Amino acid sequence: MATVSEVPDEPGQPPALSAISLAETSQESKIKEQIITPFDVSGGVDEHGKVVAIDYNKLIDKFGSQRIDTALLERFEKVTGRPPHRLLRRGMVFSHRDLNIILDKYEKGIPFYLYTGRGPSSDSMHVGHSVPFEFTKYLQDAFNVPLIIMLTDDEKFFHSPKLSQKECYQFALRNALDIIAIGFDIKKTFIFADTEFIDGGQGAAFNHNIREMGKKTTTNQIKGTFGFTESNNILEFAFPATQSATSFATSFPFIFGSNPKTVSKIPCLIPCAIDQDPYFRQCRDNAPKLNLVKPALIHTVFLPSLRGSESKMSASDTDSSIFLSDTDNQIKKKIGKAFSGGQDTKEEQERIGGRTAVDVPFQYLTFFLESDEELEDIRERYESGKMQSGDMKAIATRELQAYVAAFRERRKAVTEEVREEFMTPRQLVFRGMPVQKERKAAREEWKKSLLKALARVEKEADEDEKEDR
Repeated sequence: MATVSEVPDEPGQPPALSAISLAETSQESKIKEQIITPFDVSGGVDEHGKVVAIDYNKLIDKFGSQRIDTALLERFEKVTGRPPHRLLRRGMVFSHRDLNIILDKYEKGIPFYLYTGRGPSSDSMHVGHSVPFEFTKYLQDAFNVPLIIMLTDDEKFFHSPKLSQKECYQFALRNALDIIAIGFDIKKTFIFADTEFIDGGQGAAFNHNIREMGKKTTTNQIKGTFGFTESNNILEFAFPATQSATSFATSFPFIFGSNPKTVSKIPCLIPCAIDQDPYFRQCRDNAPKLNLVKPALIHTVFLPSLRGSESKMSASDTDSSIFLSDTDNQIKKKIGKAFSGGQDTKEEQERIGGRTAVDVPFQYLTFFLESDEELEDIRERYESGKMQSGDMKAIATRELQAYVAAFRERRKAVTEEVREEFMTPRQLVFRGMPVQKERKAAREEWKKSLLKALARVEKEADEDEKEDR
């Protein structure tokens, strides 16, 4: 059979439609770029139509962030006095924006805070959700700084056609229990659900910053950043201003005080998965227009789906994820079905060895196995053919079972009363916290807002009574 190169151009065809160019066009048409947005994550497709793993180097180039290199890791260890977390050591936390500036300020004793969040879309979080939170806890312990955790129940309602406001809020409350079980310091951590905080008396300053940021953000910015079109609803266009507002210390006078000259200069560091970066790119663009500090970011990679490294775990796809509520037997079954980089037969595995770069159970070990030496030993034995795929899955199963079991024990201690304390607006304890005079002023402002809210409730009750008569 003749190859493409041996087939002559058809008579009368222009060069662009030759057999060779048609074949090249056909191959090019199969190529698809990877998609990484807050709403969609998938690897690209190569010229053969094969789905490929997410390329994080491309993301750094496309998003314009900076790579976390050895020099930055060494400085991080020197400044904090702590060895880097395993996710940092292994490149799972791989990219940043202005982390060096945060380290500069920390060395000078200038306060900053951490901000991260969760878009609640299910009753239970999966282990892919817990990874950024575990790393955030490490940062809170290393820097001894306050942490604000935002539960974007409003965003999930705006973006999910089938979810009601009530469902999204209930997801937020249940997810808060899971988040608390990661082990955050209650004296230094404030958690809030958007709808509850914005509608409550303590959300006035937060709401102020939403309006300020919203006024500086154009629809063209949102379209360019998120790829939104006329088919997206107007609240989806507006929400980035809400997510941005948590980046500013002035949104939380009950934590940082009410002196705008000092509070507006307090920066924040946002640990998050790389798909959340688009929100903060436009936030960083607009912050200087409001005389506010640009938030710094530190990015994690995605925990791969059970099906392969070309996509991440998804709460809406139970077969792709290991949930923090899964039993040991469920974890065993899921890992048993996970995509393997091993060969088809025992003999081929011994002769060729396994491919750790695409082996999902091994990828999970890079996230959860603490010992670098043990991980390297497993890698060497698997790639050399001394370890079979079943053995790799058994090791990964034990690690994930232990990780989830430890979480389940901590989760038992998290009551609704504990959650209420975490979610109550209050003064947090940290180095550089506001002086007593500022804290008193903040309490007075809170008292005024609560009295106003109470007055509204009493007025509505009186009107209801009049109607009943």
